[in-house]
Amino acid sequence: MLIGLMVSVPWILSGATVQMVDGALEVYGGWLAGWLMRHGRFAAMTLGHVILGCSADMLAQLRTHEHVHVRQAERWGILFIPAYLLAGIWQIFRGRHVYYDNPFEREAFATAGRKN
Repeated sequence: MLIGLMVSVPWILSGATVQMVDGALEVYGGWLAGWLMRHGRFAAMTLGHVILGCSADMLAQLRTHEHVHVRQAERWGILFIPAYLLAGIWQIFRGRHVYYDNPFEREAFATAGRKN
């Protein structure tokens, strides 16, 4: 959660809103989120128990998916971020998609799909 809190500081300083939902700190909005949306395909990401999102509406749509990542971070502890990144790199070496074929993302999409 420390990494998530550190990363959220610039968001908060850029005017983001902060709220607690189901045990996770959600930080969304502000000019930084707007800039990321305009310059990439950013919607939301989870760092421990901190979920960074572009807007309240987007977080409402992605909350189930992002909370799967919160649970994954609880299971993996400090190894979650390196494991997530290595899983993505492994997919590239296999000729697969770095994001959609990442097993952490596949679990999150499957769980979110069952709840929608």
